[in-house]
Amino acid sequence: MSSKHEIVIAGRGGQGILLAGYILGKALVDEGYYVVNSEEYSAETRGGDSKAELIVAKDEEPDLMTVQRADIAVFMYTDQLSKYYRLVGKGATLVLDSTFIKEAPKDAGKVLMAPFTEVAEKRVGNIRTANMVMLGYFASKVGLVGIDTLVSAMRSVTNPNWVEVNERALRTGYELQ
Repeated sequence: MSSKHEIVIAGRGGQGILLAGYILGKALVDEGYYVVNSEEYSAETRGGDSKAELIVAKDEEPDLMTVQRADIAVFMYTDQLSKYYRLVGKGATLVLDSTFIKEAPKDAGKVLMAPFTEVAEKRVGNIRTANMVMLGYFASKVGLVGIDTLVSAMRSVTNPNWVEVNERALRTGYELQ
C-alpha cells in the first residue's frame, strides 16, 4: 500500500461515525503514521449527516487539511454514499454496510461489503456497536491498522461501560468474511 491515504467515513448521526474516525486516527498515530482528522456533522442529534475525514501519511506530515480524492471510503448508510461519493477517487477501496447499502456505484473500484449493523445487533447484541464492527472489518480487509492497536485506541477513549462490548464488536468485525 501507498504510504499516504485519504480516508472518508460517512453515515448518519447516531451511527458513531465521528468516534470511529477518532479511534482509527488514534490507532494510526499509535502505529507511526502522521494523521490529520477532520469532522463534519449536521445539527440533528440522530439521522443527519456525519462524516470523518482522515489524511494519513507514513513518511511525512500530510500537507492537506481535507480530503480531495479519497482512496479509501467507508459508507454506513445509503444517503451519505450518494452525497459524498464525489469525494472518492477512481479505483478507491469502498467499505460498505450492506445492511443499508445493497449495491456499490457502477464505477467503484475495489468493493468490500458486510452487514455491520445487522452483525452488531444479532451477533454482538448491541446495534450501537456497528461502528466498531466496521472498524474491525476495516482492519482485517484494508490492512492499514492492526486489530490490537484499534482495541488499544478504543480502550483509551471509550467510556468504561462500553469497552467490553466494543472490543467484542471490533473482534467480531475482524473475523467477518
